Amino acid sequence: MCIGVTYLDSYELTFGVWSLSFILSISRNYAVSIIKLIIPYILIILIAFIVTWRYEYEYYFIIRDITYLGKPILGFLLGYQLCKKNLKNAFDLIINTGLFIAICHIIIIIIAIVVYNARTVAVLRHYSGFFSDYEIYTFIILLFHNQFELNYSKKKLWIYTIVIGFSAFMYLARTNFIQFLILFLALKGFLVLNKKSVAIIGSIILLSIVSYTAIYNSNPRRSAEGIEGFLYKIKVAPMEAFKTKINRGNWKEFHDNYRSYENIMTIRQVTGEGTAATLFGKGLGSRIDLRQEVSLGGTEQRFISILHNGFMIVFLKSGLLGLLIYSFTIIYFFRKVESDNNMVNQINFLFLGTGIFLFVSNWVFLGFYNLTESKSILIGFLIAYRQKLLK
Repeated sequence: MCIGVTYLDSYELTFGVWSLSFILSISRNYAVSIIKLIIPYILIILIAFIVTWRYEYEYYFIIRDITYLGKPILGFLLGYQLCKKNLKNAFDLIINTGLFIAICHIIIIIIAIVVYNARTVAVLRHYSGFFSDYEIYTFIILLFHNQFELNYSKKKLWIYTIVIGFSAFMYLARTNFIQFLILFLALKGFLVLNKKSVAIIGSIILLSIVSYTAIYNSNPRRSAEGIEGFLYKIKVAPMEAFKTKINRGNWKEFHDNYRSYENIMTIRQVTGEGTAATLFGKGLGSRIDLRQEVSLGGTEQRFISILHNGFMIVFLKSGLLGLLIYSFTIIYFFRKVESDNNMVNQINFLFLGTGIFLFVSNWVFLGFYNLTESKSILIGFLIAYRQKLLK
């Protein structure tokens, strides 16, 4: 329920289910490792809360920001608690949940094609969803089933892998493809620096540059459908969230680089209020003025409090100090837990890949702050399982 509810795209429902589940599964004690992970998130909220007293914001937006910024904390603790209730069948629960979501997604794809005549990538994703970090994790675990000691029959393994893999691919999400590549390299051990890993990563980078050059020179059309439309999104991806100048009068440029526009407006408006705002942010309830109405989430909005960039939302609420603290939430995943246990080492590799992926995820999809993500529960779940193995 906690994983599946996030796909219904209703944050209120997600927060309600997560909160109730947290209360029903609350633990008597927590490992130091999970406490270390949530402390930076708590400090970010605390800084933003203190700064809020300098401003006069509407209570609605203050309370909403508390729930938004507290979502990762709730997810980590919830995942940790749920694992402690399911230690004996932990990985079966992870995989079966992924299978359930994948089946639902495939059914929705079929309905979108047959009933709603979805023929383009954009329309298909509109009906069936834009991304699924959780399914990528379950797909990776299935691909490395020997390392994760999954005792499935060959038939069951093939069925699960094909169904979840197909569903994950059909989101056609660029960040999910990057996530898969990073986690795959991590589980292969190629993210641990040595001569072999440097050669492999270098080859991948070179292949990526050559492939992108070919796509760029093929000049896919912006209005194209199907594969060509997807190639156009790849073409504009490198600069989509990194542009420093955008012509608002050119709607194509504005639409293709909207994430960059959010970043530009955030930095400009926070730093424009002086040193205090730059260092400590503008607090809970703060919003960014986009200077024009923009269609977001099916509604026209000019003032927004939730951005597409995880780093920017922390900067808006708690400034450079919050950003410094936020960096520790990523560094956490780079710390290797020493153990002779194979499963502990595989979880270490998975966390290493997660840490690297968080740089991408935070820049374009808010990282753990994304309102529809569920990987925070999975991370908390794996922390509890690793703790059990260490004991």
